[in-house]
Amino acid sequence: MLCLRGFVAFILGAFLLIVKSSRGSEIINGTAVTPHSMPFMALLEADKGYCGGTLIDPLWVLTAAHCGNVKTVSLGVHSRKAQEKEKRYRQVCEGEKNVPHPDFNSHTYDHDLMLVKLNKAVEETQWVSSLKLNEVVNDPPAGSVCTVAGWGKTDKHANTMSDVLMAVNVTVVDRIKCNSKDYYNYDNYITKNMICAGSDGENVADACDVSGPNSHLHKC
Repeated sequence: MLCLRGFVAFILGAFLLIVKSSRGSEIINGTAVTPHSMPFMALLEADKGYCGGTLIDPLWVLTAAHCGNVKTVSLGVHSRKAQEKEKRYRQVCEGEKNVPHPDFNSHTYDHDLMLVKLNKAVEETQWVSSLKLNEVVNDPPAGSVCTVAGWGKTDKHANTMSDVLMAVNVTVVDRIKCNSKDYYNYDNYITKNMICAGSDGENVADACDVSGPNSHLHKC
């Protein structure tokens, strides 16, 4: 079984951040991050539920196209429930414009990327700051250790999202290997616009719950 929900932002060639939406996504065997140590993380409220995103400019957030129409963007969030406690850290904006990738395929989740323009520029602070992406995008090679982060479920039995921001490291797997019979048995195809990542074989780590003999893998 594959989880096709997510988006990939390439950061500095080696560090890969995959932000997951709440729709069926998890941070398996992850840990709570140090509060506000990822000031670029954004919690998005959309017409299909909650999604995660990355602030890449004071006016723009990068997220997944499958999230749908983004209504509200909250920055400076660690605990979703601690609105009063985190009031002085947070900045809340409206989604003024949603720009999905023109080739996004809602069936295969290819090109699952979207830019959200905010209705006002955020003020960059210690708790809210944009993550500058490289002009040149390098495909992380197999074996690269990447980080997935979000407020998704922490296991398949959970009924609700995590209250606090969680993160876990995953390992990139070669696309050819991922597309082989030994992994997904040709059930799904990982395109050049996707990355296969998951457990390193020793620790169960993922950004979605999967089952079966190849449950250590994840398709993004």
